Formats: sequence, C-alpha cells, structure tokens
Amino acid sequence: MKVRTLFVVMILMGAATFIVPVPAAAAEEEGPTASAEAAILSKYVWRGFELSDDSIVIQPSATVSYRGFGFNLWGNLDTDFAGSSGADDAELNETDWTLSYDTAVGPVSLGVGYIYYALDGIRDSQEFYVSAGLDTLLAPTLTVYREVSHYPGWYVNLGISHSFGLPRDMSLDVAGSVAYYHYDDDSFKEVDDDLNPTNDTYSNFHDGLVSVGLTIPINEYFAVTPGVSYSFPLTDEADNFITASSFSDDSDFFYGGVTISFAF
Repeated sequence: MKVRTLFVVMILMGAATFIVPVPAAAAEEEGPTASAEAAILSKYVWRGFELSDDSIVIQPSATVSYRGFGFNLWGNLDTDFAGSSGADDAELNETDWTLSYDTAVGPVSLGVGYIYYALDGIRDSQEFYVSAGLDTLLAPTLTVYREVSHYPGWYVNLGISHSFGLPRDMSLDVAGSVAYYHYDDDSFKEVDDDLNPTNDTYSNFHDGLVSVGLTIPINEYFAVTPGVSYSFPLTDEADNFITASSFSDDSDFFYGGVTISFAF
C-alpha cells in the first residue's frame, strides 16, 4: 500500500430536546423541499476513473425531498464528446436518477437508496446503497454500494467532511474519502505494470479523493461554490487499473470548477 494511502487512512481514523405540546390545528407539518444546481468542471472523474477526454463538462442536478424521502435527477453534458460517429460534439452522455430515504437515530444518520445510471454507448447500470454517518467531529460516513445489473460488484466508501464558517455567511468546505472496489464480474481483471490484464478479478483499495470548496451565498436562495478536487489511486494495483482505462494514460487527476445552486 502506498504511503499516501496510509496517510489518508490515518486521517480518517484520526443536546437534550424539549417538546412543547401545541394544538393539532396550530402544528405545522414539514413541507416538501426542492433544490437544483449546475456544476461546470474541467474534468469528469467518478470513483477514480477519468470519464471525459480533455473537455469541460456541465453537470445539472435537481432534487425533491419530503419527510426523508428524496428523488434526484442528475446529468453529465460533455462539451467535447467523441461519440460513435467520431465527431467531437456536445452530448448528454449520462443521466442518473436516485431514490433515497434518510433518517437519524440520535447522533447517527442512516440512509438507503437506489441509483439507475443511463449511460451512452454501454449498458445501463443499477445500484443499491446503504449509508451510516456520525454527527461528530469530521462527520465520518460509511457508504456501501452494490451493483446489481450487468457488472456486479461492491464499492465501499469512507468519507469525512467539515465546514469552516467565514464572514458574510460564507463557508470553507473540505472533504476527503477512501474507497475499496470489489468486482464479481470476471471481465474486470487486474492489470500488471505493463497495463496488460492478468487472470485475477480486480479487488483492491481503489481511490482517494480530497476536495475544497468555498460556498458564497448570493441571497436567500442562490449560492456559488468554486472548488478544486484531487483524485488518486490508493495502491499500485489501483494505479495500473485506473491508468489502463483513462483517456490521458494517468491515474492522478486534479480538476476544478464552479457550482451554482438554488434551493427553496
């Protein structure tokens, strides 16, 4: 395992409520909430994999929530996508939708969900996930994903995050995560140092991600968040595996952009 992997793993390891009765007619039920955002990024990186070829991507997203239940619609617009025709055109090459339920038991937050990935050029994918987080320093959260359609496997992600309050309601948001990937499908083989597939199905500590963003509220409803991220492999095996699938023949990716969000 690489030294930088050990460093990130070490970091990751590193109120009474009074209810006053009110008449039923006066009690207000929690209403639905909605939000939307659009991220403009220099690169599309997902779970350590480079999914855009030297092109800017625009990723719109919309979410509706009510009493813990949520529905999210997300897309990826590649502004210079090389499709099957060979022409480099702007194309919406991925559309995902997520159904989720989140709740809290004391300081523990729990979540379950289902994700459908509608992908361009390859078969669509489906995942279920469960998550558990702790309302404490660095908000550690463990999320386990299970692919159930064409490429069965497990993806386990352990993340931390923290926001530092700044003047004028701004915040500096930092986050980091490490993940483990296990494929059940024999079509995903480990790759040797010459980037040739071996006989072993890929299963290893996979990717790490560090990100920093500055949230700047514009008014009660709008905010702008510029940010940067760094994605890197956790092991030599992951380095080979990611490099073999990337457009740039690399496994470390530094990228950034800006997110414009709206909530009401």
